[in-house]
Amino acid sequence: MYIPATEFTPLSALAGGVMIGLAAVWFLLSSGRIAGVSGIVSGLIPPFSPGVGVNLAFVAGLAISPIAYSVFPGGTPEQTMSSNLWLLGAAGMLVGFGSRLGSGCTSGHGVCGIARLSWRSIIATITFVATAMATVYVTRHMIGG
Repeated sequence: MYIPATEFTPLSALAGGVMIGLAAVWFLLSSGRIAGVSGIVSGLIPPFSPGVGVNLAFVAGLAISPIAYSVFPGGTPEQTMSSNLWLLGAAGMLVGFGSRLGSGCTSGHGVCGIARLSWRSIIATITFVATAMATVYVTRHMIGG
């Protein structure tokens, strides 16, 4: 969803970032593990990794959070996605492949890896952001989205 510059909300963005950071620290201190979503989700696929209960609770929290957020004034922003199941399936496969190829996802590298000053995570996050910027440019200015 495109958000015009007039709706820029730095305080809520800052609050959200702080909450994500605190949740990552809490997860690390309580479980001894990095809060990378791709690693946590892959631990739910057989053969199960140790801590499957923690993984289930983490993923359940991800699923429940938007529902809990919707009770606040303003609710959740409008979301749109393709109804083309082949496109969604291909996109999911590419995300999974990229997470495996990059040894982690944006949450693991961007939130936790950079906080630990991991060069691998810093380079991975720069790559994620540069690719996202190029994708937005191509879809908005070259394809005419």
